[in-house]
Amino acid sequence: MRWTPRSWRNFPIKQQPTYDDKALLEEVEKRLSHFPPLIFAGEARKLKNKLAAAGRGEAFLLQGGDCAESFSDFNADTIKNLFKVMLQMNMVLMYSTGKPVVKVGRIAGQFAKPRSSDFEEIDGVKLPSYRGDIINSIEFTKEARVPNPYNMIRAYNQSAATLNLLRAFSRGGLADLNKVHRWNLEFIKDNPLGKKYDELSHKIDASMKFMAACGLTSDIMPQLHQTTLYTSHEALLLNYEEPMTRMDSETGEWFDCSAHMLWIGDRTRDLDGAHIEFFRGIQNPIGCKVGPSMQEDELIELIRALNPKNEEGRLNLIVRMGASKISEYYPPLLKRVKESGLNVVWTIDPMHGNVEKSSTGFKTRNFENILSEVEQFFTIHKEFGTVPAGIHLEMTGNDVTECTGSASCAIDDEGLASRYHTQCDPRLNASQALELAFMISDTIKEN
Repeated sequence: MRWTPRSWRNFPIKQQPTYDDKALLEEVEKRLSHFPPLIFAGEARKLKNKLAAAGRGEAFLLQGGDCAESFSDFNADTIKNLFKVMLQMNMVLMYSTGKPVVKVGRIAGQFAKPRSSDFEEIDGVKLPSYRGDIINSIEFTKEARVPNPYNMIRAYNQSAATLNLLRAFSRGGLADLNKVHRWNLEFIKDNPLGKKYDELSHKIDASMKFMAACGLTSDIMPQLHQTTLYTSHEALLLNYEEPMTRMDSETGEWFDCSAHMLWIGDRTRDLDGAHIEFFRGIQNPIGCKVGPSMQEDELIELIRALNPKNEEGRLNLIVRMGASKISEYYPPLLKRVKESGLNVVWTIDPMHGNVEKSSTGFKTRNFENILSEVEQFFTIHKEFGTVPAGIHLEMTGNDVTECTGSASCAIDDEGLASRYHTQCDPRLNASQALELAFMISDTIKEN
């Protein structure tokens, strides 16, 4: 079948809302189709080239951000804190590995969330599930849970504002390597992890002074003064993604201009489904989650459907098995893909397979399980002689208490209630994310 931005509508689709007012939905989609693109095709092509380098082991992909962005919590400090912790993790990984780090945020579009059930029940009251602010509202009322097409307009506007601020941070001096000390967030400065980062900062300062003495300063070398943070999100709500898909005037190719990189979730990767149909036609670098239910033949078919030209950097396979399952389910898939000679970028999502219920009733993730899955991922790749290209995290730069078990900020089940702020799933806070970066850098060096 000939692909168009609308051809997904001829395929079965999962995890979509039912809008009561079809005329209003069409009006919103039409308005979105006339809005300016949020990213440009050239930026997406650059990211594809960088992901190709990561797939060859010449760079490392760091992808992270909110589980679900929020309309109510939207503010400059939240964006700045995430940017800072991404810069910190970048420096830890780059300094220890000697490789460039490709930074991709789950930001400026991560508004829709798949759900395990269409309904949720509280105290005998049953309502449609919350599916992210781009669709409905988190408040547990009948009115709030009705899908509202206008939310897509608000999501676009917030994404545009977020991107504007990120580009200002990236180009305006905040990313200058002479300011690595300023990236340390206030609430981790005084703990052992903050001191460890300070030690690294001093080493970088010494290197910068040496380079300045050689005449190489950030005034004449933009690489020392600027950076790039690409954006990504799960392209779940295709009613939003379709009108954001535009033809590149230079090449005639179609790009989804809502983000630099989009991915398909583990729940919507059916080979005969609408999401695969939509993704096969856009030329952005794309991702697909790979869970324990993935079969070998199915994975090969999926890769060939999404990357028919076998391009390097085109397809990022994001493994999310869980610490207790990855050693059983992942090796056969990796082996089969390696033997098939297919180009993919392998990254690890150690978050989604490690969700558990705390004794106090909160949905949480244990840091030790997260770290275990990462370490197993690298070990498996070492055994097969293949490239572990990166990591995909649900994280925030804020001082939340949503994941338990790390050494940097000992959060137990009782402590989860202190600052449990997530819209959906538990996130690593800044301390835990930075701690994980140090541990990943050690694992990379060992392997």
